[in-house]
Amino acid sequence: MRDQAPAPRDAERRLSTKEAAELLGVKPETVYAYVSRGQLSSRRVSGGRGSTFDAGEVEALARRNRRENAGGSGSGGDLSVRTRITLIESDRYYFRGVDAVDLATRHTYEEVAEWLWTGRMRPGSTFTAPAASVTVARRAVDALPEHAAPTDQLRVATIAAATADPLRFDLSEDAVLGTARTLIPTLVAALPPAGHHRRDEGPLAHRLWTRLSVHQHPDEASLRALDTALALLVDHDLAASTLAVRVAASARAHPYAAVSAGLGVTEGPLHGAASGLAHRLLHDVLDQGNPAPVIAGELRAGRRIPGLGHRLYPGEDPRARALFALLEQIPRAEPALLAARDIVETAARHAPLHANVDLALAVLTASCGMDPAAGETIFAVARAAGWIAHALEEYGERPLRMRPSGLYAGPKPPQPLPE
Repeated sequence: MRDQAPAPRDAERRLSTKEAAELLGVKPETVYAYVSRGQLSSRRVSGGRGSTFDAGEVEALARRNRRENAGGSGSGGDLSVRTRITLIESDRYYFRGVDAVDLATRHTYEEVAEWLWTGRMRPGSTFTAPAASVTVARRAVDALPEHAAPTDQLRVATIAAATADPLRFDLSEDAVLGTARTLIPTLVAALPPAGHHRRDEGPLAHRLWTRLSVHQHPDEASLRALDTALALLVDHDLAASTLAVRVAASARAHPYAAVSAGLGVTEGPLHGAASGLAHRLLHDVLDQGNPAPVIAGELRAGRRIPGLGHRLYPGEDPRARALFALLEQIPRAEPALLAARDIVETAARHAPLHANVDLALAVLTASCGMDPAAGETIFAVARAAGWIAHALEEYGERPLRMRPSGLYAGPKPPQPLPE
C-alpha cells in the first residue's frame, strides 16, 4: 500500500498582502518595504497583479518585531527603534547612508530636508507658506505676551496652522510631505522680525535671518553659515524631542501635533535650549576678557560647562567642526571664535571635552546680532524637518508600538481607602 502524501505544512501556506499586513500590524506598503529590505520574500500571483508571502516567514518576522519592540522593557537598557534615517558612529553621522556634514556643506537646508524625507535629491528645492496659514499663525503669535519665548511662538504657530488645514488628518506619504513643505516656512513667517522688515521670499535661511538678527543686510558668508547650521541640525537620531514625535506618530497624531510634541521637549536646558546657555557663557567671557573666572563660577555653582562634550561623540562633534570652519570666514566672528577657543582650552584642565554644536551656534548668534534664544529657534526650525521624517517612518509601523509597560514600584494592593 502506497503511503499517503503528507499534509502541507503551515509554513508552506501563502498569505495575501492584506493578510500579511494584518498579521504584522502594518500598512500594505510596509509589507513591500520589508521585501525591499530582504526581510520577506514574495511570489507573484500566477496571472494576477498581487503577491503572496510565506506564512512562516511572516509569522517569524512578526515575532521578531514584537521582541524588538519589547526590548529593553524592565531591563534598564536604552530604548532602541529601528530607523533608516540617521546613523551616528565613530564621531561622524549620516543621513540615509550619506555623510551628513558633506550634505549640509554642499546643499541647502531645503535640499537636505528633501533627502531626509524621500531619499531623493531635489536641487533648487524651496518651501512656500500658504497665505491662509501664515495669516492665522501670525495672528496667534501676535496675541502672545511680549516676553513669550521663541519656542512658545513656534508651538502656537504650529497649532494655528493646523486649524487652517482641513486635510491635516490625512497621513498618506504625499499628504504628510505636503504638510512638511508648507508648515516649516509658515513657522518662520509667523515669527516677529528682529528689525524693521520681514523677508518672506528666497531661501528659508534668508527669511529666518530677518527674524533673528538686527543686522538686516547680511553678507553671503553669514547667510551660508546660518543655512548650513540648519542643515547640520536637521536630524540627530533619536534625540529626546524626536522620540516624543515618534510616540505621537505611533498614536497616529497628525504631523502638526507630532511637531508640536517635539517643540514641547526642546525647551529643556539639556536639549534645544542648550545653545542659549552657551551664548550667555560666551558673552560673559567676552565681557570679562578671561574665561577662567567665568568657568570657575559655573563649576562652583555645580553646573556643567555649556557647549562642551556630547554623549554620542567621544571626540569632536562633527557639526561643531563644520560650523566653526564657516564662521572663520566671517571677520566679525573672530572675537567670539577666540573666546570659544579659550573656553575649550581652559575647561580642558578640568575635563578633556571638545566643543559641541551648541558652542558653535553660540558663536554664530553672538557674532551676528542675535539674542541668546536665537540658537534655540534655529534648532527648532531645523529639527522640524527631521521630526517629519521620523513621523513619516513611524506612520508605516504598527500603531501604538511606542507604548512601553510601566514597572510598578508602589505599595502592594489592595490598600485600604484613604480617610
